[in-house]
Amino acid sequence: MKIHDSLDALLDALPLKDGLSISFHHHLRDGDRVINLVLNALKERNIKGMHLYASSIFPSYTAIKDLVISGHISDITTNYMNGPVAEYISENGLPGTLTMQSHGGRARAFEEGENKVDIAFIAAPASTKDGDVTGARGKNAFGSIGYAVSDALYANTKVVITDTIEKTLKPQIEGSHIDHLLKIDSIGDIARMASGTLKITKDPVGLKIARETIRFLDAVNAIKNGVSFQSGAGSVSLSITRMFNEYLKSKKLKGSFYSGGITGLHVNALKEGLVNDLYDVQCFDRAAAMSLLENPHHHFMSASDYANPHNPNRIIKDLDIVILGATEIDLDFNVNVTTDSYNTLIGGSGGHSDTAEDAKLSIIVSPLLRARTVLIKDRVNTITTKGTHVDVLVTERGIAVNPKRKDLINTLKNTTLNVMKIEELRQLAYNLTGTPAHKDHKLTPIGIVENRDGSRQDTLYKKE
Repeated sequence: MKIHDSLDALLDALPLKDGLSISFHHHLRDGDRVINLVLNALKERNIKGMHLYASSIFPSYTAIKDLVISGHISDITTNYMNGPVAEYISENGLPGTLTMQSHGGRARAFEEGENKVDIAFIAAPASTKDGDVTGARGKNAFGSIGYAVSDALYANTKVVITDTIEKTLKPQIEGSHIDHLLKIDSIGDIARMASGTLKITKDPVGLKIARETIRFLDAVNAIKNGVSFQSGAGSVSLSITRMFNEYLKSKKLKGSFYSGGITGLHVNALKEGLVNDLYDVQCFDRAAAMSLLENPHHHFMSASDYANPHNPNRIIKDLDIVILGATEIDLDFNVNVTTDSYNTLIGGSGGHSDTAEDAKLSIIVSPLLRARTVLIKDRVNTITTKGTHVDVLVTERGIAVNPKRKDLINTLKNTTLNVMKIEELRQLAYNLTGTPAHKDHKLTPIGIVENRDGSRQDTLYKKE
């Protein structure tokens, strides 16, 4: 392994060329500084036609847009994107192709040679001089570095960029996989890791959805001793996690594990003895990062260990309940969290489709109406997660169960929950808003959405 004293010295030592494929991870989220630093340096060296493999793209990753416009980036493969880069690509496309993968699909594609990366740039909160890396130590410790493991194992050349050198540490990525090391002043701003969405909702609609979700889980007897659970970091999901913890406590039950992106709410459940273990591919806040460092029952995992569909030991194959959001859902229970109704890119699967497919019970939670826009469509604009993998939709005005889950439908017949067909739920919304006019915005293709197995799931279109 080679240690470099400047970014220029590092780049001098790398096999740079036009058409280069490069990767980055997103664990610092909007606080990451490494991706802009490296991309701007590659632009100065006039490396054109690059393929960017970024695990996710956040609003602060402004250099990506500049390099797309200048022709230095032609193709992008990612799991999620929002902000200026997403808006620009929605309106203009790319010189090449945009490919949206899931977290598990990305790990699988690296392992099976579909994601072919020349150089992986890994922002590391702490490293030894031998290249051992952890995300759980250092001044910008973000906890788990799970999404960068595939890059470190399978890219042709692996580069660690850190702001903290330690003599020894417990590695999440071992130095034997690393080729180059560069220390800089700061890899980012840890204060910006937790986005504004990481707050428990105070909105009455969101709180009602959360309460109805717990009532549903109680009615179908889904919360038992040994239950495994995953929820996202959105405000409604956080409220459900809090209520789920309270339910376990009140019933004197104990879960087996919580998985996925981990927050302080999950950490509190571990501390209070409400769950045996946490399996963590990404920490969403500082409390989670500190817990991963200190608690032996808080476990680091790679994206492959988390959700690779071809990994027989992936954690989510044992997942009982997953709580997920939706921008749109259609009459066949297909879910969209990738685009809005006008083809603007606003997100991506992340672990959405992975967990929905593997969990025994996948629950979509979302307001039925947002500013007079109806959640339920004839057909979603973009399929992020197939309806065959979705079991239940919970809204503030009613609950719809996928007809394939006759067991749930029969169980709910004698409850006081407001259960209706998804068509009836949509009509209820139309009674309030009127029936929207049909608009076809699908004209110019700009990319694809992949299934986690690598097959083509849907097409992405330019905003028209």
